[in-house]
Amino acid sequence: MQEKANQLEDRILEVFRSAPHRHFNYKQMAKQLGLMKAPDRKRLMGLMEKLTAKGLLQEEKRGSFSLKQKQQRLEGVIQIITSGAAFVMISDSSQDIFIKQHHIGSAMNGDTVEVKLLPKKSGKRPEGEVVNVVKRARETFVGTITVEKKSAFLIPDQARGIPDIFIHPDKLNGAKDGQKALVKITEWPDAIHGPEGEVTEVLGYPGDKTVEQHSILAEYGFPLGFEPEVENEANAIPDVITPDEISKRRDFRGVTTFTIDPVDAKDFDDALSIRQLEDGKWEVGIHIADVSHYVRPDSHLDHEAYRRGTSVYLADAVVPMLPERLSNGICSLRPNEEKLCFSAVFTLDETARIHDAWVGRTVILSDHRFTYEAAQEILEGGEGAFASELKQLDTLAKVLRKIRFSNGAIAFQSIETRFRFDDQGKPVEVYIKESKDSNQLIEEFMLLANKHVAEHVGKKLRKPFVYRTHDSPKAEKLQIFSSFISRFGYKIETNSNRALSNSLNKLMQDIKGKGEENIIEQLSIRTMEKAIYTTENIGHYGLAFAYYSHFTSPIRRYPDIMVHRLLADYDAGRKSPDVEGLESKCKHASEMERKATSAERASIKYMQVHFLADKVGQFYEGIVSGVTEWGLFVEIIANKCEGLVRLRTMDDDYYVFDEDNFCVKGSRTGKQYRLGDRVMIVVKKADLIRKQLDFELIPSEY
Repeated sequence: MQEKANQLEDRILEVFRSAPHRHFNYKQMAKQLGLMKAPDRKRLMGLMEKLTAKGLLQEEKRGSFSLKQKQQRLEGVIQIITSGAAFVMISDSSQDIFIKQHHIGSAMNGDTVEVKLLPKKSGKRPEGEVVNVVKRARETFVGTITVEKKSAFLIPDQARGIPDIFIHPDKLNGAKDGQKALVKITEWPDAIHGPEGEVTEVLGYPGDKTVEQHSILAEYGFPLGFEPEVENEANAIPDVITPDEISKRRDFRGVTTFTIDPVDAKDFDDALSIRQLEDGKWEVGIHIADVSHYVRPDSHLDHEAYRRGTSVYLADAVVPMLPERLSNGICSLRPNEEKLCFSAVFTLDETARIHDAWVGRTVILSDHRFTYEAAQEILEGGEGAFASELKQLDTLAKVLRKIRFSNGAIAFQSIETRFRFDDQGKPVEVYIKESKDSNQLIEEFMLLANKHVAEHVGKKLRKPFVYRTHDSPKAEKLQIFSSFISRFGYKIETNSNRALSNSLNKLMQDIKGKGEENIIEQLSIRTMEKAIYTTENIGHYGLAFAYYSHFTSPIRRYPDIMVHRLLADYDAGRKSPDVEGLESKCKHASEMERKATSAERASIKYMQVHFLADKVGQFYEGIVSGVTEWGLFVEIIANKCEGLVRLRTMDDDYYVFDEDNFCVKGSRTGKQYRLGDRVMIVVKKADLIRKQLDFELIPSEY
């Protein structure tokens, strides 16, 4: 009995829907449906034409049909690449859509956009067109003003994906030709008509160090100072602790307590206390400035701290999250001053096993302020105030560290570039901050406190919380990293998270002191996923913690204030917060952290250019730290300054970029320059305005 037409149509559509991007002719469809007789095949052809007329199929070429795709629209964040094209990362998906330059419209880098999918070509990646800008990532831009006869423009510092902004002469607000300024976009009708804006702040002339540092802050959305209402609110806070407030807290004023911080630090937000109990165990307190006691929800201070999200540590200055009266004064755990804290207190035996733990509000009095250098001298055998207590903490910290690594933590050492300045503020030396026992002592106890408060809420109370999470690395990134290190004779194991962390730790040991150490270490960090703040706990891969949060730096991180408030609310029996609102705050904090990191990197880059500005013509040995289609990035070994050797300046051959092998290759000689190669360069140009270093390669055999 012949199958009914509507039933056969349904079967045909089912085949197409199971392979939405495939094409079928009537013979191929007949095979899919198991219809081998000639009359059935002829009937299929008629039904496929009928489905095309209904708009359910489309005839790509004569006799070949495919499922007609609905014009799907997706939303995501656009990332514009160097070529001018872009990718849109689709929300709640790992999918990204390629956008050709002429399909970007008026979207700028970082904007949330709506994308129309274009017909997919066989074997090609998904491609789309921006049809609407849903939300601008930013409305203000930093750049240089160009004034013409009847018009003016801002040439943005960050040129990628940002057109010049037209400014009416009456909207210049005093800005002069050649000055740097902050401009807000006021109108942008469409892609054909460019953006218009007005000057909101004149920063000064380019090249001046203060102007450039202010430009960096403005570029990433960090204000240069505090509004009067914020300062006034901070100034109105009393700096005297009342007996009533002390009575509500656990009193540690009689317990040996000290801080360990950088020599130039002013905001001391953590202190350690230690005393031996009668049974021989050790009570260790991690005391954190109780910022949430002073910064109350919905106050001007709170709104400003939330907006900033974090303090910003530029190469030669700190831009605090809170006014100095709080950050360097009332909240700072300065020696010989009573201070309010939120503390995590542990009872540990000699093997660092935890026998008891407590979290709550305290009052302390720090007995001493150590610099890292002074503490290190004592740990290396010196004597001084509180030497025995310091050494005992170091002993316990080393055991905690050993346990952490045995549990699968990864021993990454991020490179921190530092500068020494002369009396005029000019950088005269570049050096790398070294992590020694005194640094690691503080790190281990901060990690212990952060881990415990997260476990306390997430595991014991099972309440909503702000976690600091770190996902395991993606397989494709690991493959690229593995391929790169193999050329140096190294390998990693990727069978499991534990095998990967163990092999990464071995790799970090194997490269110690070798020429490729810095590049491999930095690339390994880039291979990892970024840590974020979220209410959805997935653990922290890099630290090998199932529960982790940020509790220990509320003077400089807003999420830590959020954590303190949650702990206080739960301790008082108040109701849980709205999770959706909490998650929104976490996303904002993660975004501001990323911006602060970018600002800090830009500041370091500027100082590196400033440092080499009077060294044009000098020769240095370097390592190839990056390879692109336009040149080689080379990092000078002696000072870690990185510059670009443009391919067009390498005139001993015609060099071509080989992306798969991380190298450029000479077309005539076959000579190659790869990531990690040692080379000699000469400094050709140091552009303070663009924050760029240009090097020239000195051909030599290494």
